[in-house]
Amino acid sequence: MADFDLVVIGSGPAGEWGAVQASLAGKRVAVVEREPVLGGTAANTGTLPSKTLRETALHLSGFKARGLYSVDATLRHEATVSDFLFRERRVKQMERERIHKNLQRHGVTVFQGSGSFLDAHTVAVKRDGAEVAKLTAGTVLIATGSAPYRPPLYPFGDPRVHDSDEILDITTLPRTLVVVGGGVIGCEYACMFAALGIPVTLVEVKNELLSFLDAEIGQLLRDCMETLGVRLRLGQTVESAHVPESHEEPIRLKLSTGEVLEADQVLVASGRTSNTAGLGIEALGVKQGKRGQVEVGLAYQTAVPHIYAVGDVIGFPALASTSMEQARIAVEHAFGPGKRTLTPILPYGIYTIPEVSMAGDTEESLRTRSVPYVVGRATFDTNPRGQIIGDRQGMLKLLFHRDDMKLLGVHVLGEQASELVHVGLTALLTGATAQLFVETCFNYPTLSEAYKAATYDALDQVRVSSA
Repeated sequence: MADFDLVVIGSGPAGEWGAVQASLAGKRVAVVEREPVLGGTAANTGTLPSKTLRETALHLSGFKARGLYSVDATLRHEATVSDFLFRERRVKQMERERIHKNLQRHGVTVFQGSGSFLDAHTVAVKRDGAEVAKLTAGTVLIATGSAPYRPPLYPFGDPRVHDSDEILDITTLPRTLVVVGGGVIGCEYACMFAALGIPVTLVEVKNELLSFLDAEIGQLLRDCMETLGVRLRLGQTVESAHVPESHEEPIRLKLSTGEVLEADQVLVASGRTSNTAGLGIEALGVKQGKRGQVEVGLAYQTAVPHIYAVGDVIGFPALASTSMEQARIAVEHAFGPGKRTLTPILPYGIYTIPEVSMAGDTEESLRTRSVPYVVGRATFDTNPRGQIIGDRQGMLKLLFHRDDMKLLGVHVLGEQASELVHVGLTALLTGATAQLFVETCFNYPTLSEAYKAATYDALDQVRVSSA
């Protein structure tokens, strides 16, 4: 029998940092991880691997250098699967080692095996069907993450039909690819394969991509994806999938419009399901929603007060960054005053080609609330740094309140968007106005200068309309 103050089930970003937070508070902590490696989806099948593959695709294709120089900067040989996955596997290994050292340094005990509740305070750890440990704790943190949802329409046993986890285990690059699902994961993978010169078709049931984006930015991304070579089939569904046994024959997907798509391989990105099966939480009174999401309150408490749940297992926003903060907040609540809540302004990073990132309001959300606003824009093709790196598509868009010029929203499309957004995010969190960017001296030449240019664009519009 092992006694702990906190048992964490899952070692992804939420599990790791929840455990570390408790350790820093002087608590005895155990982490249970069912996989033989640490890190969960973020380190092994999702966040880091997919972003690494994006950079690999850009490098191997010479995408960033196309048309910039007087010589052909693309690679002279055709990329292989080994080329494509080499860096991804190295990054995964480095992250696993970092997590192991971090937990070890903070005195967290790690148990490898599947965790499940024997009762509200006892977690059994099983490996290969045999119980290897029985852990008791005053508090339990569920951070088991999620897995790709597999619609029954598709024969995932066939090596040419992938979910977003399996795509990392491909043995040959597809000659042609159909991506089913136009969410963040579907758009990211569609872009990276298209950058490699592979014909890609993306099928999405909605009439627009990533509807949570500012509409102008969403349309720009759509235009960029089509320029990249992604064929879009929006407002359509796949009604049937024919996957012949012979790999010499193409896979055929019949769409709701009657069109039949032929492809060498298919990636199905139809959302995710929470990893709650086998935990035994139903018997404890922990409530679950659609696709297994654990229902929680503001401090991430479940219906059982000493059991908390954080990260992808509770659903939206299901980001690695938010998962870490949720875990810290839950642990603070469990072992202290616990009055902190998750900030209402979160950054979103989408690693398409080009990148898209945002924080705060969109034009649509402001119009819905009848908030008077002014838009400031700065394009990267007129920014000196943007000209140097050849970003002809990039744009920074700032939304200010028309009356007091308080910053309300930040939207970036282009190179380093997920980094640039943090300048605006900090301004949003501090309630800054346009004056902040007017008075800030930015390095020259940098993409960050776009904040000053976009601000002056907004101020010019206010001046003209007031004249």
